Amino acid sequence: MKLPINMRTFFLSGAAIAVLTSCASETIPPAATSPQIVLSNDWQTLDTVAYRGKRDDISFSTPTHGWYGTGKGDLYATTDGGNSWQRVASKPGTFIRALGFIDENTGFIGNVGTDYYPGVTDETPLYRTDDGGVNWTPVELGGKTIKGVCAIDILESTRIYQGKLQPRTVIHAAGRVGGPTGIIRSVDNGKTWSVIDMQAQAGMILDVKFFDEMTGLVFASSSRGADNEGLVLRTEDGGQTWTEVYKSGRNSELIWKASFPDNKTGYATVQSYDKERAQQLIIKTTDGGKSWRELPLTENAGARQFGIGFLDAKRGWVGTFAGGFYTDDGGETFQPVPIAPGANKFRVVRNGAETQVFAIGTKVQKLDIEQGNPSSG
Repeated sequence: MKLPINMRTFFLSGAAIAVLTSCASETIPPAATSPQIVLSNDWQTLDTVAYRGKRDDISFSTPTHGWYGTGKGDLYATTDGGNSWQRVASKPGTFIRALGFIDENTGFIGNVGTDYYPGVTDETPLYRTDDGGVNWTPVELGGKTIKGVCAIDILESTRIYQGKLQPRTVIHAAGRVGGPTGIIRSVDNGKTWSVIDMQAQAGMILDVKFFDEMTGLVFASSSRGADNEGLVLRTEDGGQTWTEVYKSGRNSELIWKASFPDNKTGYATVQSYDKERAQQLIIKTTDGGKSWRELPLTENAGARQFGIGFLDAKRGWVGTFAGGFYTDDGGETFQPVPIAPGANKFRVVRNGAETQVFAIGTKVQKLDIEQGNPSSG
């Protein structure tokens, strides 16, 4: 079942912008307690190839190496921290919805799948690359699959194996917008995969976040129609069972994107399709997603929300069709900032004393953050 057309496409400044787009979640490492971080919100628009609409995801494996994709199947890479970009692959018919890179060579590319957006013919939900995005190999799912991917979560963890502490990468890819819903899961660095059918639990899944191998969240909607409510589900057994921890109680809503600056504090955007509802909301947790409360963002029916990214428990940004908003008090108050409309994903990249925040949507932007005395900013 597809959403009505007025819930699938929104027009902004004469350019058609696909609304229901990528939503990958990633843990943002906690900010250093000293020295303090000074924010100017002086966002720089990066030089990228023009794209009609909204790009969905950007991923960095190091402060210099990053990638972003488009709905036309183009993958771009940078080796200089976003100052320049080169197209490294093009796969027409693929809608690159989500990205997650482990290192400079190895990463995963999520495709939204067929039967939702026009022109998408690729039925493979998830690819792996081991050469920095030049070549893609379909992830082997053993005959099972999901329809498409809207979010990739990569968790670097360790486990005790045969008396030794062993590093391991836990990967979850989830989707999708418009349904049906499911999760692709690997707990052994992407060597083997399992598929979790989520159709009984949610109508759409837009984002996913795991704290460890067993404990995680999905950000979703309760159904696939106009009666959908925003929904957050939590698992403590690796996705075998799920508990409802938030439901919006209002129709025409999705929980679109989440950001966790630490494993207790998290935020997510409440995306509303009710044109008569001016008040926009976000939700916040301080107990690792066990409970959530709503916070007002702005009173503007045109400020439909997309991405959200927090630098630490207090300071973060929200992307909307009306531009960006910034908070420095944990979401209690927000102020407009010069982020381009439709920012769908924020990534925080740290390199010692240097920190950059990247935002991707109708533009690709970067914010350089200084270290210094908080009284000066």
